[in-house]
Amino acid sequence: MCYEDFPSLCVKESNRHFRLWFMSIFFTIICFLGLTGNLLVILTSCYFKRLKTMTDVYLFNLAFADLLFALSLPFWAANSMAEWVLGPLVCKAMHTIYKVSFYSSMFLLCFISVDRYFAISKAVSAHRHRSQAVFLSKVSSAIIWVMALIFSIPEMTYTTINNNTCTPYTSNNDQLRVSLQASQIVLAFALPLLIMSFCYSSIVKTLCQARNFERNKAIKVILAVVAVFLVCQVPYNLVLFWSTVVTAEGGTEDCNYENILLYATDVTQCVAFLRCCLNPFVYAFIGVKFRYDLLKLLKDLGCMSRERFFKYTCGRRRSSAANDTETTTTFSP
Repeated sequence: MCYEDFPSLCVKESNRHFRLWFMSIFFTIICFLGLTGNLLVILTSCYFKRLKTMTDVYLFNLAFADLLFALSLPFWAANSMAEWVLGPLVCKAMHTIYKVSFYSSMFLLCFISVDRYFAISKAVSAHRHRSQAVFLSKVSSAIIWVMALIFSIPEMTYTTINNNTCTPYTSNNDQLRVSLQASQIVLAFALPLLIMSFCYSSIVKTLCQARNFERNKAIKVILAVVAVFLVCQVPYNLVLFWSTVVTAEGGTEDCNYENILLYATDVTQCVAFLRCCLNPFVYAFIGVKFRYDLLKLLKDLGCMSRERFFKYTCGRRRSSAANDTETTTTFSP
């Protein structure tokens, strides 16, 4: 019998070493920034009771979703770098929390863009329903969390410990992997991308016709929002799409090709995970009202002197006085 007839085992030792240092560094940075930024958003919103507009409610829920995601990162790092030793219950909980926070975050980004679309492009009709806005935002946020939970049911059902790794998949050519990854690409990337593209392109078109002094700043904010979404999500979803195609075709026998795909998945996934620490800066901290509240909170907690507080806020508070109930400026997304 010829030994060449036996399939050779694909060695992935280099990928394991790469994960050991790469994942530990990136996950630590993302976890720290994600916890800090999102906790500040939640604390500021609760301290000043700033849930008075649709954007306020969505930003609060977005911060909570990203906070949950950041809290799951240490477990992801442990699962990527070593054998899983925390048992099946924690394994299922980790994947469920990840998926719920992931889907809810993507859906909330969509709703924020829709809210800004009606507030700017359809300002007249939005003002007419302003009294119902907060109630609608709370109801829609609850629906978002329920939908995210429903879409996470496969993770709750199939996630187990396989080959000392916490995963919902049994192998690289598992058809369940194809179904879950394909649904994730459609629901958590393609759909949000279409909705956000329509809303923000309409907003930019409306702003270009306006003659407000904040117009250019608002357009830059929108471009920053779109750029962060594209930079974080496009590379990972392209790699995820290609790996899904490879899995659907029964996998690959080229070991070098499989290792390259693993490297690409690890790197682009870490870039995608950056969203949980970038969202507070892009969506919340950039708003005049929120920045003022954050500085005031730091002053009240004794982390900032009164002199420094007045230095940073002098002249800015007056510009946002007309929109006292707004967390963001009029044209901020």
